[in-house]
Amino acid sequence: MPLLALFIAVPLIEIALFIQVGGAIGLWPTLAIVIVTAILGSWLVRQQGARELAQLRSSFSELRDPTEPLANGAMILFSGALLLTPGFFTDIVGFALLIPPVRAAVFRYLKSRIKVAQFQMGPQPTQQKPGPSDRVIDGEFEEIDPSQKPTHEPSGWTRH
Repeated sequence: MPLLALFIAVPLIEIALFIQVGGAIGLWPTLAIVIVTAILGSWLVRQQGARELAQLRSSFSELRDPTEPLANGAMILFSGALLLTPGFFTDIVGFALLIPPVRAAVFRYLKSRIKVAQFQMGPQPTQQKPGPSDRVIDGEFEEIDPSQKPTHEPSGWTRH
């Protein structure tokens, strides 16, 4: 239900802001602001996304917990989607998610609400080896009469 309310409220907020801003500064400046914020937002998302990808790679190579770089990357991706969506409200939220302290606060909030049951890095634990009852091999066979002469020459890949 909260998601439905969000899908109804955000477009209504955007329409109201377009009417207010457009009435105050005019149509063309309003459209220019929307286009400039999309271009600037795309550039910022690309820069910060590359930085977070480097952090993620570093956490994997140093066997550190990759949760925070993954969450930051997801927030930057979401920010990019909001910045490419025309509107002032979505632009404000999108630009806010590009600010590292805001992302850190959102991450802390989400971390307090989510419980991770298990996290493991490195090789998987060894599993139990299969016993004799686990070695069932299905197949088809055809008996060959060794006294029959072959119908073709050997390929060279086989031994004589």
